[in-house]
Amino acid sequence: MRRPPAGRWLRLSSVDWRTYSRLLRAFAERPGLRLTYDRGELEIMSPRLDHDDDSRFLGDMVVALTQELGLPIKRGGSTTLRRRLPRRGIEADECFWIANAHRMAGRRRLDLRTDPPPDLAVEVDVSHSSLDRLGIYAALQVPEVWRLDGSTLTFHVLEAGGAYATPATSRSFPFLTPADLLRFLELARQAGDENAVELQFRTWIRQQRPAGNPPAPA
Repeated sequence: MRRPPAGRWLRLSSVDWRTYSRLLRAFAERPGLRLTYDRGELEIMSPRLDHDDDSRFLGDMVVALTQELGLPIKRGGSTTLRRRLPRRGIEADECFWIANAHRMAGRRRLDLRTDPPPDLAVEVDVSHSSLDRLGIYAALQVPEVWRLDGSTLTFHVLEAGGAYATPATSRSFPFLTPADLLRFLELARQAGDENAVELQFRTWIRQQRPAGNPPAPA
């Protein structure tokens, strides 16, 4: 199977679940490829540098938020999220267990039949996927997705009816707005030293920290 160029995707139709599972195993040693599956439709994507830069920095911001707020975290990276019953599977750019971090203690393999889905997933849409990625996340019951498209960031929070709403603030961090994150992301895109931007972000978090939240451990 030919590899799609960076930033492009290859879509295959009428792919059964067994074939998708085999391809996941075959591509396990090729981390530069992302597979997305939606009821027989398979998309194979090779991310671009700007895609990875933005997703990694947004992931670092999530870690900084949990550390400064004294919250637990379990990083999932781009681990495959999939369930056979809804016939969906996706590899987030970044994903995290926060409220459910304790339930992932000691877990080395993810099984969404028994394990909770990540509390937060990060999606950077550079190549404009041909599949309904938010629909896949909803079917897998991921409570919150941050979606970045160029310089537009939106928070998507799963409602009781199974669809995403776009609230003004994050579910995982209720004081945080998309504009707050974008300000620091734009700084990081231009910076020669992302550590300096992260330090600024941590200072900002301490200034915004809601009363009663404990500081990060020393």
